[in-house]
Amino acid sequence: MWCGSFVRAVTMKKIILFVLLLTAALAAGAQRRSVAILGDSYSTFKGFVEPETNRIWYKADVDTAKTDVSSVRQTWWHRFISENDLKLERNNSFSGATVCNTGYKGKDYSDRSFIARMKDLGRPDIILILGATNDCWAHSPIGEYKYAGWTAEDLYSFRPAMSYMLETMKDYYPGTDIYFVLNCRLSDDINESVHTICERYGVPVVNLVDIDCKANHPTQKGMAQISEQVKAAIIK
Repeated sequence: MWCGSFVRAVTMKKIILFVLLLTAALAAGAQRRSVAILGDSYSTFKGFVEPETNRIWYKADVDTAKTDVSSVRQTWWHRFISENDLKLERNNSFSGATVCNTGYKGKDYSDRSFIARMKDLGRPDIILILGATNDCWAHSPIGEYKYAGWTAEDLYSFRPAMSYMLETMKDYYPGTDIYFVLNCRLSDDINESVHTICERYGVPVVNLVDIDCKANHPTQKGMAQISEQVKAAIIK
């Protein structure tokens, strides 16, 4: 009888210990914050963007004339998430995309612009927007500052589209920390616009500095630099 009671007591202790360990593990997992990426070619990698139909720049079958990035683990966002105990919610990046609806050669990019994709990021704790590069390179209309009453025509210019995007995302993702990652070597108009509009909406700007590139896109070194600069700006 004493032996049976002892065995039952030991078994119960093991069960309790197992439950405590399982609860602790689940709690630790739940504490990992999720990250969503809204980006352009800098943030793409074949097989790791949603929707999968988005145009990509980076892929495993690397074109060495363009880049030395051949693994998703070398991308800035994968490095940043993996090295800072975070988890990926969604990466909605589209190569060549502009924030506004005007793309290269004046083409209509309303099917791929940042404002077209901004609501398709899941429910993350953190959103990193790395954009405005193509608006600069495509010479999209800069437009005027406008913070309400946007028309469809307004959204074909950078400034009103940028403010419309942040206004919408602030409402659509309540409680989410939103950051704008601003590429280096962009025009003064774009830089000033991003800072002015982000300040109005309380969105911190991560200013990238001296990113190593090949064919105007980050190399492995450049990706590491972006990851480190984002980390330095937002991980406290």
